[in-house]
Amino acid sequence: MITSFPQRIISLVPSQTELLFDLGLAERVVGITKFCIHPAEFCRHMPKIGGTKHFHFDTIDGLQPDLILANKEENYKEGIEQLQQKYPVWMSDIYTLEDALHMISEVGKLTGTQSKALEISVQIQTAFAGLQAVSRKKVAYLIWRNPYMAAGSHTFIHDMMVRCGFENVFADHVRYPEITPEMLADANPDYIYLSSEPFPFSEKYIAEFKEICPESIIKIVDGEMFSWYGSRLRLSVPYFRQLLELLA
Repeated sequence: MITSFPQRIISLVPSQTELLFDLGLAERVVGITKFCIHPAEFCRHMPKIGGTKHFHFDTIDGLQPDLILANKEENYKEGIEQLQQKYPVWMSDIYTLEDALHMISEVGKLTGTQSKALEISVQIQTAFAGLQAVSRKKVAYLIWRNPYMAAGSHTFIHDMMVRCGFENVFADHVRYPEITPEMLADANPDYIYLSSEPFPFSEKYIAEFKEICPESIIKIVDGEMFSWYGSRLRLSVPYFRQLLELLA
């Protein structure tokens, strides 16, 4: 049990690492993953405990955390269970904006930063309340190549798509289904969004998808805006507005 506010925090989740910084907790963070990149100057010099799905347990032991922040989807069960034998581990499980706001509130309570957490949550809620969705466009959101993988339902990405007014053409699939070129062609999306993460899609892949769906508009999108569920959500709505203006 956590009996006092933690002073040595490890974050195993990039979006939650950024949240800790924005809550004013930089001096209490002692370790992060190699995928934690925001804010850059802060993350560059922090001790790295491995990746989100492969922890360096000896490094973690050396850091002696009194709180570890993790996430059900982004981290791996066996590693988390091993850490739980030694340390307090707080797990988030996020599929919707409401889940994200609850996580921000809970991290604020855990760390004694409730007022700042509330401030961030209100900023996010206000921004999303003013988001004007466009008429429904059929969208396929790709996160991986070889094999192709898309965002289906019961994902945070899906919730962001719905809030933009998009129809997720793979909403009848749960989580992150593997899809074939034939499945993509049959879905006949108006837009194919190639996410910048976790696979680093770039402009060079557009022609590949144009061959599969000649009538679709293919666009590289910022994966952080669709999938990071911490304080970075304050930047998502302005990004979505720019995206939606191109569809108007």
